[in-house]
Amino acid sequence: MNRNCVIKDPAPGNRAQWRRSSAASAHERLAFLNEASRRIGSTLDLSETSRELVDVAVPRFADAAAVMVQDRLMADGELSSRPVDGTTLVRRVALGVAGADPDAWTTAFPVGEATVYPAILPQAQCMAGGKPLMYPALDKESARLIGASLDREEAVASLLTDSSFLAVPLRARGRVLGCLIFTRHPGSLPFEEQDVVVAEDLAARTAVCIDNARLYTRERRTALTLQSSLLPVELPQALGMDIASRYLPASDLMGVGGDWYDVIALPGCRTALVVGDVMGHGTRAAATMGQLRTAARTLASLDLPPDEVLFRLNLMSQDLDPSQIATCIYAVYDPVTRNCALARAGHVPPILLHPDRSTEIIELPSGLPLGIGSDPLESRELVLPAGSVLALYTDGLVESRERDLDAGIMGLRRLLAGPIEDLEDMCDVIISSQRAGHERDDIALMVARVRDLDPDEVATCPLPSDPRFVSHARRFVRSTLQRWGLSGLVDSTQLIVSELVTNALKHGWPPIELRMLRGRTLVVEVVDGSPAAPAPRTATPDEDTGRGLQLIKRFAYRWGTRPTPYGKIVWVEQHLP
Repeated sequence: MNRNCVIKDPAPGNRAQWRRSSAASAHERLAFLNEASRRIGSTLDLSETSRELVDVAVPRFADAAAVMVQDRLMADGELSSRPVDGTTLVRRVALGVAGADPDAWTTAFPVGEATVYPAILPQAQCMAGGKPLMYPALDKESARLIGASLDREEAVASLLTDSSFLAVPLRARGRVLGCLIFTRHPGSLPFEEQDVVVAEDLAARTAVCIDNARLYTRERRTALTLQSSLLPVELPQALGMDIASRYLPASDLMGVGGDWYDVIALPGCRTALVVGDVMGHGTRAAATMGQLRTAARTLASLDLPPDEVLFRLNLMSQDLDPSQIATCIYAVYDPVTRNCALARAGHVPPILLHPDRSTEIIELPSGLPLGIGSDPLESRELVLPAGSVLALYTDGLVESRERDLDAGIMGLRRLLAGPIEDLEDMCDVIISSQRAGHERDDIALMVARVRDLDPDEVATCPLPSDPRFVSHARRFVRSTLQRWGLSGLVDSTQLIVSELVTNALKHGWPPIELRMLRGRTLVVEVVDGSPAAPAPRTATPDEDTGRGLQLIKRFAYRWGTRPTPYGKIVWVEQHLP
């Protein structure tokens, strides 16, 4: 006798039939269990594993089978620390029926239903005691109590009364996950002790697979939560550029990856576009992605050229985690000149969609991925035509086991060249073209359309090298801000422009130009031909100069300088009202 099994005596009317039944031969049991081991646990999906169990068990082992698991396991991948008793909420995740009316069974025992079984019922006793519970013939009162717990007393009782009933706990790593329920209709051979051994083996195999799926799902959910929290919730509005993006997590078997994208506001209403891909999957890759994204934002704040940003990011990545490798592409777009400077570190090349719907691959020196070596990278600058679309993406979009990289890039170019103009729709079409296979890598996609600036977004004023034209610059500021409806900023902006233009005339070289930009902030730029940057200093009470930059710092949100091929730009930002 199996000491771990609790056997309820059959009803007197069925006892003779139960004694006449014969167990399957040892060879048949072994063949059945071998088949079960091949078919159960083919995926790391809890629901799919449960369906595989009932498909194996019905009708070869039982006429009906159901899988019940703790509801917390489904909700958050966790298990209760206390014993599984009559207060535990369990959920039916799979049901299989053969022979009798299947509609009646699915109505009485719907998949997805969560229930608390009272301690008196066999399901609760099985999970609380951790032992199988067998009724060679379930009596009418027990069937009625099971139905009453589900508020379907009559329907359940009509299906279970006089059926052979077997409940087996799902135990893995010393914890009860739920239970398996097997029944045989009245008239079928009832369960015997040898059947309990087979059911325990099925439960043990299934429980391990379910627990593996639970652990995997919990880690995947953690990685997804981490990654989604690190990706930008909403892209900032870029002056002179419309941007849309998508992120598609990897398939279940691949696990969460480390793809990311970002849009970073730079001084002068310029915009940095970043797309990267940390090699590997799981929480570690997602965490590394977050570190690299933060590091890229920090380096972008230094207003460095793209190749210098990636070079420093490469050195930082080796300090963060020398075993992690990533690819990245970094682009800086200037809305005034429509100049775009790009560099990539081992990343797939960007694609440019021209206004005539033709496409081209922007040829960039590939460079080594981040985390490998310390060789310098190269960047390229080009002027993007108005109306063109720049596409940045990760290799998961264009490469798979079914197609090589070149074929994937050609397919992406065809999708970009289609008739769709709206960027959001364009992203949807590109992402929907990806097959939902079990081995798809995660995907990051960002498309940006270039547009000319409107008159209420930019205004420029060339200035001769003559101090008399400082007043002309002030008048230009006043008229421009009044036209833009920003009269409240006239006084502070005139003061700022007076100081900037005066410094450029006294210490800079021609040509000198005043530029005003209206984007996320109001930007004033003064361009001159001298590479020497202004330096703040503290003026003594007897000096009449040296206080200009101190006044600018008082009125400005922030200010700074950046070099150009022919000199420098001194810029000042103010918050818009």
